[in-house]
Amino acid sequence: MSIPASKRSGHYELLGMKFMGIDIRKAVPNDAVSACTLLRRSIEEVCAPDHRGRPDILDAWLANKTPETIASWFASPTNHAIVAERDGQLLGLALLTQAGKLALCYVEPGALRIGVGRALLAAVEEQARAWSIRKLHLHSPESCATFYERHGYANAGLEKSCFGLECNLMWKQLDAPGQDTSASRKRFCNCSE
Repeated sequence: MSIPASKRSGHYELLGMKFMGIDIRKAVPNDAVSACTLLRRSIEEVCAPDHRGRPDILDAWLANKTPETIASWFASPTNHAIVAERDGQLLGLALLTQAGKLALCYVEPGALRIGVGRALLAAVEEQARAWSIRKLHLHSPESCATFYERHGYANAGLEKSCFGLECNLMWKQLDAPGQDTSASRKRFCNCSE
């Protein structure tokens, strides 16, 4: 994987490498039990302001978060699932579908704001570019929407999720690998060159 020169300082490395001491690697079905525990804790604790302990929302949100289901998500060839870990402890996970949906991006409650989510998002975006996906989309609970906005995602407004919670529909246009994004290349014509 090619890492931009400006990000080779050791502070920003992706899949198969370290990001500020955090390993990012492909998820495997054997990660499912610890991933399930992490997902459930993150939803129950980090997303508490969103579900407010309402059993109808929380039960529906957690219903498919079982080790068996997660193992099948990780094993699917149409998904790109990654985990973040430090010293063998799972700190976060993300799952991208080939349809350009960021279906999962969750961080262990005790590991918030140390770069885990940022590292996962960067690795997922890199994979999306490798798959020639030009636009990512996701549903974010209100409590997490500003995280995605800080990383260039636009908020298209509220939409009811499959588990009944009003979520922010977020999306981000990705540049193709090697695409020149300088201002001079954004002109409608090159008549002044």
